[in-house]
Amino acid sequence: MTLTPLETLLSTSCFIARPTASGYDGVFVQFDGQPSVKLPLLLAAFQYRFARDVEAMTRHLVDGVAIGWAELGTDLLDGAPNEIVTALTDGQQWRSRTLDNVITPDGSPPVRMTVTDQNAAEQDLEWGYVLRPEGIEVISVSHIDASLVVGWDTDPRTLFSNHPAHWSAPTPSPVATITHASQPSRTTRPPAAPRPRTAPRR
Repeated sequence: MTLTPLETLLSTSCFIARPTASGYDGVFVQFDGQPSVKLPLLLAAFQYRFARDVEAMTRHLVDGVAIGWAELGTDLLDGAPNEIVTALTDGQQWRSRTLDNVITPDGSPPVRMTVTDQNAAEQDLEWGYVLRPEGIEVISVSHIDASLVVGWDTDPRTLFSNHPAHWSAPTPSPVATITHASQPSRTTRPPAAPRPRTAPRR
């Protein structure tokens, strides 16, 4: 079966992670993983719902889920101005959903779907988002040895590229277009950290 562009976008898996001394440690997210969808939601969540507290945001998104996320929803936009919510959702509402009904091949209890710098390249993932103090590190798993950090002050209404090569510094800007931007988008290279070289809305 051939997926439509919208279905392909919705089915893109990713991970959300916290930084560690050697890289990152996070959790699987099943749907809507591309930067054009995830970055605006995460930026707005940080600026409004979590009141710019990256540790509180990380505890909720990374530590507070038993297995993984099916999708992240508009509940992350609680407290955001109406113009931000409308721009990001087109007036739609959907709740974040965890992966609660996972069935394993042998019938054993499902385990947490952990993603780290050691195993990300071996999993069926396309994108990763590491919640760093200075911003969101965007990792294209197909270019796992290079990434960019989007500063936390970036306007959530910024339109980001979904092209993996745009997120491998040095590259063309990953910002496709900026609309209604009160502040410029800020993208920088993340701090150096050793990484192994490993091989409808429903």
